[in-house]
Amino acid sequence: MIGKRKRQMAAIPEGSFSPLDYAVSQRSKGTMEIVKDAIQHNQTLLAFQPVIRSDSQTTAGFYEGLIRVLDPTGRVIPAREFMDKIEDTEIGREIDVLALRHGLTKLRQIPTLRLAINMSARSIGYKPWMNCLNRFLKDAPELGERLILEITESSAMMVPELVVDFMNRLQPKGICFAMDDFGSGKITIKYFKDFDFDILKIDGQFIRGMAHDPDQQCIVRALTAMARELGMLTVAESVETAEDAALATEIGIDCLQGYYFAAPTTQPDWLRPEYSRKQG
Repeated sequence: MIGKRKRQMAAIPEGSFSPLDYAVSQRSKGTMEIVKDAIQHNQTLLAFQPVIRSDSQTTAGFYEGLIRVLDPTGRVIPAREFMDKIEDTEIGREIDVLALRHGLTKLRQIPTLRLAINMSARSIGYKPWMNCLNRFLKDAPELGERLILEITESSAMMVPELVVDFMNRLQPKGICFAMDDFGSGKITIKYFKDFDFDILKIDGQFIRGMAHDPDQQCIVRALTAMARELGMLTVAESVETAEDAALATEIGIDCLQGYYFAAPTTQPDWLRPEYSRKQG
């Protein structure tokens, strides 16, 4: 039995141990085909990660909903395994629609939930995405007050004028906007001011290990001060140690997100039937 398992493992190319690579090796299909199949067969869902308040580190300020697809064996494939391969394609837009639909459905089901959903700036002009948002808001306008749309810095800078107009139209509906991965792209101060984001998420490359790196600390302090002056809520991404969490809190960052607090999960407590029964 052990020998058979070794032979099976040897058949998988070296380095191909992510769920997506495993699925590709088993079915000899490319990334696009696996994601297409997941969309076609309704094999998508959200994983949820809490964004923790730094002033009360047992309390979630809100959650981020992260799109996942299931491979043919039922394995959950994280977005990082496929998003860069589909970002510029029609499939990328379909994934954005599914993430939005899953998120708005959860907001409608759980009145106490506040949820951030990722989107690409490319989806602003994609009719199915806008139709999905408008349909939900028409049926339940109050959902907008609990919805946060996250756009990465690099995505926003592709079409900055379009993003600014989009935000100006939706913020009056109560929707908040978060700039994701701030510091990783090439945003200019002019557009940073014009965007008027509500939330600034500082890229994890500056947060991981900053407790032991004075240069990173300097960068994070500067980004936090700039966001504070412009009235933005700040989030530290990729918080993985108690030391980094403590320093982020000392710097004055409002919220903390990362594996130190919780990994993304498709079954948070508040979605489990037994949890609902206990609460009832």
